[in-house]
Amino acid sequence: MMRRASIAIAVLFCWPLAGQEPPAASGENCTFRADPDEFLQRQARERRGVAERTDKLGALLRAAAQPGTVAPEEIPRRNLIDVAIFDKLAASKVRSARLTTDGEFVRRVYLDVTGRVPSPDEARQFLADSDPAKRSRLIGSLLSSAEFVDKWTMWLGDLLANNSVQSNVNRQTFGRNAFHDWIRNSLGEGKSWRSMALDALTATGNNYDGAEGAVNFLIGGRAVMGPAQDIYDLMLYQTTERFLGLGHYDCLLCHDGRRHLDDLSLWGKNQTRMEAFKMAAYFSRVNVANVNQNGPAFYVNSFTVTDRATGNYALNTNFGNRPNRVRIGTVAAVDPEYRDGSKTATNWRWDLAGKVVDDPMFSTNMANRLWKALFNYALAEPVNGLDPARLDPDNPPPAPWTFQASHPQLLALLARQFRENNYDIRDLMRTMLESSAYQLSSRYDGEWNLSMVPLFARHYPRRLEGEEVHDAIVKATNVLTPYTVQGWASPTPWAMQLPEPREPLSNGTSATFMNTFLRGNRDTQQRSQSGSILQQLYLMNDTFVTTKVKVGASSTLRAAAAMTDSAAAVEELYLQFLGRRPTEPERTAAAGHLAKANNAATRNANVEDLAWALINKTEFIFSY
Repeated sequence: MMRRASIAIAVLFCWPLAGQEPPAASGENCTFRADPDEFLQRQARERRGVAERTDKLGALLRAAAQPGTVAPEEIPRRNLIDVAIFDKLAASKVRSARLTTDGEFVRRVYLDVTGRVPSPDEARQFLADSDPAKRSRLIGSLLSSAEFVDKWTMWLGDLLANNSVQSNVNRQTFGRNAFHDWIRNSLGEGKSWRSMALDALTATGNNYDGAEGAVNFLIGGRAVMGPAQDIYDLMLYQTTERFLGLGHYDCLLCHDGRRHLDDLSLWGKNQTRMEAFKMAAYFSRVNVANVNQNGPAFYVNSFTVTDRATGNYALNTNFGNRPNRVRIGTVAAVDPEYRDGSKTATNWRWDLAGKVVDDPMFSTNMANRLWKALFNYALAEPVNGLDPARLDPDNPPPAPWTFQASHPQLLALLARQFRENNYDIRDLMRTMLESSAYQLSSRYDGEWNLSMVPLFARHYPRRLEGEEVHDAIVKATNVLTPYTVQGWASPTPWAMQLPEPREPLSNGTSATFMNTFLRGNRDTQQRSQSGSILQQLYLMNDTFVTTKVKVGASSTLRAAAAMTDSAAAVEELYLQFLGRRPTEPERTAAAGHLAKANNAATRNANVEDLAWALINKTEFIFSY
């Protein structure tokens, strides 16, 4: 370990960042309703965490070319995003970070779009290309790649909470797989987000059937140990939170917004529990039946979703997961009514689905979530606590309220583009990726403070997901260990292709390694970008890493060890592990270490040391 620590220092090894503030919680029942002050403090901590994480990593990038900041007027406006971002920077008299170098850009866009670092050949090809349109061309290529489908199937799996075991109901392995396949196939064939939402909200059938995979979305709303109304409430909450960004329904289904949401949501504080009941009533004719031991063998423990011809939301409970529902005067039950006051047609679920996808919040929510995924800080935070009364740029909220979005006009324009382009996720992402705002450097040499975070004067790095760290190591070393997933015909060596964070159940070492990077469980634990000492220790000492950085195991390291030119070997390893060429000080230090070897065994050991050190560089676990 001492020798490896020495080479780590020699190649400018930096400790992974630790001690940063965790991001604001999302999806936690009533966390932000029970204590508004704590919720507001969490939002402030998220902003501070973004600023500090960015500043610390930026300090480690001082060797990058083209230092300094520039006047926002000098940044090229490539699309509507740039007009909004740089005009506001100019008006605020805040300078912008410079644009990324090609080396910075190629690594970032590969990670953000596909979850993987470019190969040395891919990086060299891009760096050598003199075509001014090469960035746009690369973006288009990555958006149409199979790796894009892998990465964003995982992202949508998080959003739609696909897992096999959760606190409310177990979809079981086959249900989870059917849900995963539906998400993956929908992305692969370019299905619109509108069509996916309609499928999820209207599907019927058995949750094990691949053709009915979308039905697993509603299965996640099957609350247990309570009356049927608990199920209707949970189905509504997961629908509004994930498709509309209106997580405050989790509060409103327990009590009126008044005196609970007064400081958090201008819209929410004026909503009543009765209005939430009317929304939940859309699901009051949904029937989720468990296929028990008497059913066909394959379908045991599965669920079948159908619709009853009659039923409504009765105000008659005195137990369950929420406060009692009691009649109000002569009103003993309620029928559906959408949040805009419109009534329902005959097919309640289909009517709700149509209203959801036509709701302005539907496109606003996805535009905001995709922005956060690519910029690491949303235009409107938190993404699951949107306030419809503070988002319309043409209708400013009354004082003392302010717009929730940092750039309300931009968010509205992105939402409109999303609608006008048939809710095409790739199209909206391409607009974001091609903007100068996305292509800013994360290095910022001017004065930086917390108030600048919503201005997007620089790019905010994000910590890689556990699956991305796993795949980066596997791809760099080319040591592939296929994982068996129950119900799958073929194993996979790529974590990004696994159906949920509990996997791979067939390899506890790999699962534990990834779990140290806080990938959550899509139920009670959300993904987190917090750092930890444990992550550092696992990168340094875990067998998942140490067994792969061996010349005997890795064809990548064998090829590097066989190269007689130490400087060329160093460049190959830097491109392989970090997706960039080494700086001159790094090249000199690392090549000097390799050149010390006087026999093949020592040469191999020195190459292994360098590979280990590169994995343990701070930048390895960041998209910056």
